[in-house]
Amino acid sequence: MRRMIGFPCAGETLAGTLDEAERATGLLIVSGGNEIRIGAHRGMALLAAKLAVAGIPVFRYDRRGIGDSTGVNSGFEHSADDMAAAVTTFRSHCPQLTRIVGFGNCDAATAIALFYRQAGIDALVLANPWTVDRPDDLPPAAAIRAHYLERLKDPSTYLRLLRGGVDLRRFFRGLSKLSESKSEAGSGLASRLKTALTSAGKPVRIVLAKGDATAIAFAASEAGTALPFDTIDTASHSFAHAQDQIALETILKAELAR
Repeated sequence: MRRMIGFPCAGETLAGTLDEAERATGLLIVSGGNEIRIGAHRGMALLAAKLAVAGIPVFRYDRRGIGDSTGVNSGFEHSADDMAAAVTTFRSHCPQLTRIVGFGNCDAATAIALFYRQAGIDALVLANPWTVDRPDDLPPAAAIRAHYLERLKDPSTYLRLLRGGVDLRRFFRGLSKLSESKSEAGSGLASRLKTALTSAGKPVRIVLAKGDATAIAFAASEAGTALPFDTIDTASHSFAHAQDQIALETILKAELAR
């Protein structure tokens, strides 16, 4: 059964959704960016329903200032209290829980890595963790480099360039950003992520979408070069395709069965 639950956090009220089931290991889904708890393409809601049918309780929530939750949205780096309140609520409504696995995509994955201790999360599944300190309207340098290498292998790229089919301003902005790759690999956020995960003392599984810019940036970062990860053969950041969803669900079920 799916239930909507309101719960307190630092003087505000957060909105959560519980898919009830009987197992003693549950999944906490943390939303990334400014995304509401239903997820892109309803992906997180559909995932929760499938796992609940398999006996796994799942709790999702909107952090402060997002979706149905009150308060000010201060970003993922200030979401520790929200996560801790969600875990407390999850445990109170599912008293059989002895283990909670935290799952998030993009900056939600990074938030889990940074705050799992104070939240009381027992294991981590992190998809496409965010490692970029200074986001702009271009992809991370590592993703630009990978993209250009693929494009340069394609003869049609040169024809498009000769015919004016390439945005030269964006092209040269992308080239200039490639000089950032070294500093990006050792960025402050990537370093914090590496420290948090290598000292976790908890089961950690990292999942990357092979062709996704955020995933490529993670793999090239200080954290990505120090940690093992699984790859799903997709360019979809949100694992939107049917085969992506099956692969992700399989990984989550394996971690929840431990």
